[in-house]
Amino acid sequence: MRSSNPVFSRRGFSRSGGYAGFQQQPPQAGNPYATNPYAANPYGQQPGPYTAQQTQAPGQPYAPPAAPPSAGRMTIDDVVARTGMTLGLVIVTAAIAWITGLSLPLAVGAGLVAMVLSLVQAFKRKPSPALILAYAAFEGLFLGALSNYVNQFVNGAAMQAVLGTLAVFTAVLVLYKTRVIRVTQRFYRFVMAAAIGFVLLMAVNLLFAAFSGGDGLGFRSGGLGILFGVIGVVLGALFLALDFKQVEDGIAYGAPKEESWLAAFGLTLTLVWIYLEFLRLIAILQGDN
Repeated sequence: MRSSNPVFSRRGFSRSGGYAGFQQQPPQAGNPYATNPYAANPYGQQPGPYTAQQTQAPGQPYAPPAAPPSAGRMTIDDVVARTGMTLGLVIVTAAIAWITGLSLPLAVGAGLVAMVLSLVQAFKRKPSPALILAYAAFEGLFLGALSNYVNQFVNGAAMQAVLGTLAVFTAVLVLYKTRVIRVTQRFYRFVMAAAIGFVLLMAVNLLFAAFSGGDGLGFRSGGLGILFGVIGVVLGALFLALDFKQVEDGIAYGAPKEESWLAAFGLTLTLVWIYLEFLRLIAILQGDN
């Protein structure tokens, strides 16, 4: 199952070989997934309700296939539980960093460790719960210390960023469930292209800041900072829609239960991205007042 976020495009239904491979199937008329870029069953190589040939005795009415067994298959409850564990650990370690007044240098170190762990998991063929939880712990330390630092200059910035993240999550979920947002192949390509362009611009700005000092090209302060902060939040919202779609498809295709850890990992990465963009945006807006 693919799981997307604003930084990484991890392995997905398109990977061939291994248990994540699939057999291409042409879209059928009336199929609600006809425009879905992930419409082929990624687990079609294995015998099951999605690959078995249906037999029918002469003169007998057509009998639909029996419902697939749920044992060992990913469910929405699995995704919710794993996401709750991952985000819960982020919140707990963030609270520890806030209460203990973790210094920024240590927080940056924790953030770098979290980035490395996320990259390792992103390129692994199978999810590692220990790796994902370790990422959540270090990410929480980074977020807690950074939020405490920003909150000292902009009172209430952390809570406002949390409320903004929750508002975006709720809005995207409602729009996705009501099909106002429809994830198609064109939607996926647009989001990925926009995200790649955004990340490249931020990388160039970081390089200019490192070698020339200051804020580089000014993408993270002033008017440009506000503009790119809004773009970052919008990109995070679009990636949430991709994550919701991929969770939905994974459940529909009977993905292994362990894939719920990847869903939790992707959702956590996306929510962290949105929170950081809100925190930066609030700091810029209220810092100028």
